[in-house]
Amino acid sequence: MKTFKRILQYARPLGRYWPAYLIISLFSVFFGILNYGLIDPLLTIIFDYGSVTEQQTLPAFSQNQDYFKELFQFVITKTVGNSSQMRALLMVCIAFVTASFFSNLLKYVSQRILVSLRTRLMYNLRKALFNKITKLHLGFFHDKRKGDILSSISNDVTEVQNSIAGAFHILFRDPILIAGFLAMLLFMSPQLTAVTLLVIPVTAFVIGRVIRTLKQSAVITQKLMGRIISHFEEAITGSRIIKAFNAQKYINRHFDNTNNHHRALSKKVFNRQELATPLSEFLGISLAVAVLMYGGYLHIKGTLGLDWPGFVVYIGFYWKVLESSKSLSNAFAHLQRGMISADRVFAIMDAQTAIMKAENPVPVAEFTDEIEYRGVGFRYNHDFVLRDISIKIKKGEMIALVGPSGAGKSTLADLLPRFYDATEGSILLDGIDIRQYEPKGLISLMGIVSQEAILFNDSVFNNIAFGLEGVSEEDVINAARIANADEFIVQMKDGYQTNVGDRGLNLSGGQRQRLAIARAVLKNPPILILDEATSSLDTESERLVQEALFKLMQNRTTIVIAHRLSTIKNADDIIVLKEGRIHERGNHAQLIDKGGLYSHLCNLQMFK
Repeated sequence: MKTFKRILQYARPLGRYWPAYLIISLFSVFFGILNYGLIDPLLTIIFDYGSVTEQQTLPAFSQNQDYFKELFQFVITKTVGNSSQMRALLMVCIAFVTASFFSNLLKYVSQRILVSLRTRLMYNLRKALFNKITKLHLGFFHDKRKGDILSSISNDVTEVQNSIAGAFHILFRDPILIAGFLAMLLFMSPQLTAVTLLVIPVTAFVIGRVIRTLKQSAVITQKLMGRIISHFEEAITGSRIIKAFNAQKYINRHFDNTNNHHRALSKKVFNRQELATPLSEFLGISLAVAVLMYGGYLHIKGTLGLDWPGFVVYIGFYWKVLESSKSLSNAFAHLQRGMISADRVFAIMDAQTAIMKAENPVPVAEFTDEIEYRGVGFRYNHDFVLRDISIKIKKGEMIALVGPSGAGKSTLADLLPRFYDATEGSILLDGIDIRQYEPKGLISLMGIVSQEAILFNDSVFNNIAFGLEGVSEEDVINAARIANADEFIVQMKDGYQTNVGDRGLNLSGGQRQRLAIARAVLKNPPILILDEATSSLDTESERLVQEALFKLMQNRTTIVIAHRLSTIKNADDIIVLKEGRIHERGNHAQLIDKGGLYSHLCNLQMFK
């Protein structure tokens, strides 16, 4: 129930939907009852017209069905007069069609209300989910399968919106229909209805058992669907590696195992779902036959109190009760599946944000003095990645981080913009712990070029101007020129409006990297973080970009992570990391003379 109430919050304002839906449901029940009730006079006119014209006076009011039958006969007599039986039949048929028209019209209008509710809920839920994903810390995505997240955004949100439509049936339409038709049954024959109602709970219990068995299986199938989406995503993004290693058989077998497991479990779930409909049909017909048998028994005894047209109407009303009960059961089944999907969605929504904003964050708009890592340690899960890191970086200095793979270089740089928070010690910017700053203000001081150039499926212009508003074309072109990207951009089909494709796959690796550098240039930040920024460039492009970067780094504080040690020869300070600790420190000449790890790495690259 708590989950259901939370879902409804995303469909607010609910007052826009439920009052209208309730009123329409009431009128729909009225016209539905009228529609079935007209079967009695229709049959009476066709097969016993003489009894209709016998009522010449307005009957006295009484709360029984004979009064309404006599009233109908009186209205027909006064309206039709001495005219033919066909005119009376035409009159009832017109009333029958009119009642049917309004009943179905109201049903359509009610469905339009549900469509508005479902689409609003889907929009708000996906919006909230996307906003949450963009705010989550990077560590969250290390622990979660991408396929599970994508499955929640697509399949689970769809399941949730469908369940809300079912919930409106449960809350408003079906109970009103059942109550309305049951009232008519009791009115027509209390004795027959009281007995037949005793067997309806049996149907509800049997169908309910089938529905409950679906819940646990539905949880597993939805998890497996997330794995299947993960397989597809990996096959698409890793297609080059799959082909390069002739791993098609391996990846296909791996996928087939998950897919076959999902198939077997889905088969079981679908079989149980399909069992619900024929089972409810069989039970419904069995109950209807029981009603007919018991009604026949009462008629033989002379205590039924219904003529045969009335008994036909009674059976029609009884069938509508069974039909509405079945619809209620189906809606409840959809609601159960929706609640499972909602729990998966809210598991993402409720994920704790590791990077917390201070209660009274300090605004920051500029960097004036120094950055200090003071006794910094970082632990991912239970394993330390960094230990006891203490560094001071003066404004305008270029600091290089080097060391073997896994030494913690990228993690050390990622702590500064608060992609992660240090688990020990603190990082200070101008003497204030960065955790006290406004996060958006802190990150606005930094430009980042990562080892993998991250581009979006958009134009060249929008990728360079990414995250900035009111950027002129001239500014974008100047940034591209500094990054030595303008030359290849103008040669593209649509120039700066050319789409770069998914993750920039329409460009070469060097071109993607230069666009990423142009993006950092345009931001014009006081602090630069270059994580292997030139690693994807050929020798000539590296030289051109390196020249541009040296110009860009003037009067800026720069942290460079480098495997190519030739790019950091002129760094003010080189920090050599090993196993998460500072192993060596100094400028290039000092470290070469020392003959330690840095000198060894330089010799491996044949760099003097």
